[in-house]
Amino acid sequence: MSLVRRLAVAAVALGLGFGLTGPAAAQEPADVYVILTSPDNQTQGMALVLTTQMVEQGLAARILLCDAAGELGIAAYDPPKLAPRDVSPKDMLMGLMQRDVPVDVCAIFLPNSDYEEADLVEGVGVAAPPDVAAAMTVQGVRWFTF
Repeated sequence: MSLVRRLAVAAVALGLGFGLTGPAAAQEPADVYVILTSPDNQTQGMALVLTTQMVEQGLAARILLCDAAGELGIAAYDPPKLAPRDVSPKDMLMGLMQRDVPVDVCAIFLPNSDYEEADLVEGVGVAAPPDVAAAMTVQGVRWFTF
């Protein structure tokens, strides 16, 4: 483990968490950070299938939902199901959350939509730009955008 990663893990263990609050604060720094912006149901689904596979292979993941993909974090939002498993991207996201994968919507999602924080799925947070920026600087974190 690199020195930067060890320091990041120590910061989280001490409760510093790069200024994070909520579920993400208790998490070890992510190995992979997935930013999902696409409005396309299949793109969202594939991004979450791949994220699930990475988690199953032992990697720690975080997910940031921005733009149209932010709706996946809205409790009342019900996207279409995808073949062959008959699950929606939201179903996949909920499965990842059950595995303690932190999920946030972008800081500008709620103020630029018709939603409020009370509309979010329980456990979905609102990302703070300083926290995301800090996570972006952790050496070795792999970023994937869809």
